[in-house]
Amino acid sequence: MYLMVSTRPDIAYAVSCLSRYMSNAGTPHWEALKWLLRYLIKSENTGIRFSKCLEGVKLIGYVDSNYANDRDSRRSTTSYVFTLCGACISWKSQLQNIVALSTTEAEYIATIEAFKEAIWLKGILTEIGFLKNNVTIFSDSQSSIQLCKNPVFHDRTKYIEVRHHFIRDIVNKGVTNLEKISSEENPADMAPKVFP
Repeated sequence: MYLMVSTRPDIAYAVSCLSRYMSNAGTPHWEALKWLLRYLIKSENTGIRFSKCLEGVKLIGYVDSNYANDRDSRRSTTSYVFTLCGACISWKSQLQNIVALSTTEAEYIATIEAFKEAIWLKGILTEIGFLKNNVTIFSDSQSSIQLCKNPVFHDRTKYIEVRHHFIRDIVNKGVTNLEKISSEENPADMAPKVFP
């Protein structure tokens, strides 16, 4: 757990999946754990490297979700990664608290979680005088971006809880920017995926 939380964002999803079965682990979970340990041994020199910022301090976030990928609960996975000067400083890969009824809702909820983290990180970095500009968050979901930027309620999304719509105020006030990125270029896209 320490590696996932503190130094290795690349194993966040695998550790998250394995930790769900800690109280009732079986042979497949043991095999997955051995695979993860072999991966860690082979990649022991992998880590996070911080270097001097050459083009100004920029806090950039990437967000993604994987719709209904948990076989037991059918909940979606939220994943985000935040980089500062190109180095990863915050990441998360976790099951969402509710069952999303659509891919758009799953992506929207993931974007909300990323925005909450962005607000917190921006507050800390601004307070210590390290960050002077806005945070930019990239998402590969065009429908989620449109839902965040458009305050009009649509028939297909009217069931989404009102508490999730605070993100619209944040986007409209310009506190945080939300932009489109392709799935291939999105670092958060690897987090909710299962690797063999």
